[in-house]
Amino acid sequence: MKKILILQLALCLSVFVEAQVYQFRGPNRDGKFPESGLLKEWPETGPELLLQLEGIGKGYSSVITNGDYIYASGMIDTLDYLTCFDFEGNQKWQVAYGESWKKSFPDTRSTPTIENDRIYIISGIGELVCLNAETGAINWKVNVDRDYKSEWHIWGVSESPLIVDNKVICTPGGQETSVVAFDKLTGEEIWKTTSVGGQRAYASATTLNYQGKHYVLAVTATHLIALDPANGEVKMTYQYYEHDKWSDQPGLIWTNVPLCKDDEIFLSMGYDYPAKMLKINGDKMAFEEVYTDTVFDNHHHGMIELDGYIYGSNWENNRKGNWLCKNWETGEIAYDTPWNTKGAMVYADGLFYIYEEQRGNVALVKPDPAGFEVISSFRIEKGAGPHWAHPYIYDGKLFLRHGDVLMVYNIKA
Repeated sequence: MKKILILQLALCLSVFVEAQVYQFRGPNRDGKFPESGLLKEWPETGPELLLQLEGIGKGYSSVITNGDYIYASGMIDTLDYLTCFDFEGNQKWQVAYGESWKKSFPDTRSTPTIENDRIYIISGIGELVCLNAETGAINWKVNVDRDYKSEWHIWGVSESPLIVDNKVICTPGGQETSVVAFDKLTGEEIWKTTSVGGQRAYASATTLNYQGKHYVLAVTATHLIALDPANGEVKMTYQYYEHDKWSDQPGLIWTNVPLCKDDEIFLSMGYDYPAKMLKINGDKMAFEEVYTDTVFDNHHHGMIELDGYIYGSNWENNRKGNWLCKNWETGEIAYDTPWNTKGAMVYADGLFYIYEEQRGNVALVKPDPAGFEVISSFRIEKGAGPHWAHPYIYDGKLFLRHGDVLMVYNIKA
C-alpha cells in the first residue's frame, strides 16, 4: 500500500510540475524575456560577439536555445534542416526534418519549440515533427496540412508549435478543421476543432488564462479562435477579415501572435488594415470590439505590452514603417517616430531590443511613452536577405540570425 501511495503522489506531482518550454518570442510568446543583470548600454561597436556560425540554411526563423545547445532551422536546397550547436561553436548535428516551401519567399520561418528532450517544429509545407533534442533523431512526424486538407496562402507555413499540457497544437485552417492537437509524445491526434473558416494564417497560437478559464488563442487567415485546450471545443470566435482588401487572395497576411492583457486582446497585421482591441464579454461567450486603430498596423514583427502601453512598429509600405507607442486602454498614440524602418522588438530587464528589417540595425531602446529613445545601436553586416528573424534572449545572451548566419552576443552587465 505504501508503494502505491508513493506512486500516486509521484503521478500527481508530475501533473502539476510544468516543464520549461523554450519557444518563439519567449516563455509566454509575448516578447518578454525574464532576464536580469543585463547591460544598460552597449559599446559603440555593439556587445561582445561570442559566436558567429554559418551553414544553418536560409531562414527568417528565430535562433533558440535551451541553455545546453543552440538550435536554428534553415532551408538547404529543397529541404528544411534543424542544426544544433554547442556553446563552443561546434556543430553537434544537422537533420533534414521536412520539405521546404519552394514558392514565394521560401526560407524557413518556423521557430523550434523545446520541452525537455523534445523539439517540435513545422516544415514549410506543414509537416509537424518531433525530434530528440540531444541527437536530432526524429521521434515522430505528421503531415498536418496534407492530412487535414489545409488551405495555403501564397507563402506557405510560418507557425511555431504550441505546447499545452500533454498536447502539441497547430493550426492548419481550411474547411475540415481549424486547429488540431496531438499527443506530444506519440503524435497521435487528441482532438480537432470544427472549422470556423479561413485558410492557414502565418501566426502562431498562444494561451490566455482569465478568471480561472484557460484558452488557446489561435488564428486562421480570417478568424480569431478561443478554444478549450482540454477537448478542442471552440468557445469564442471573431471574424477579423471582413472586406476584400486583397480581392485576388482568399485571406489576410496575418502573422502576429495575439497580444493579451487580462480580458482584452489586441490584433494587428499591417498593410493599412485596421487593428482591433477586443474584450471577452461578461458571459465569456463572445468577443466584443473595444476600439479600432488605423495607425498601429504592425506588419510581422511582434508587439509588446508594458505598463499599460503597446510598443512596436507599423507598416507604411513593405520597406518602410515607424516606431510607435500607444495607450492600451484608450488607443491614443503616444508617439509615432521614424528610425531606419520597421522591425522586430523584444523586451528584457527594463529595455527593448529592436532589430530593423532593411539594413540590420540592432538597438537598445528605453521604454517610455514620452518618446522613442535609442540608447545604443550597432549593425549586423553578415548574412543575406531581409532581417526578419525575431531576437531571442537567454542567460545573458542575445541570439540573432540573418539568413544563413547565426550570431550570439554577450549582453550581461
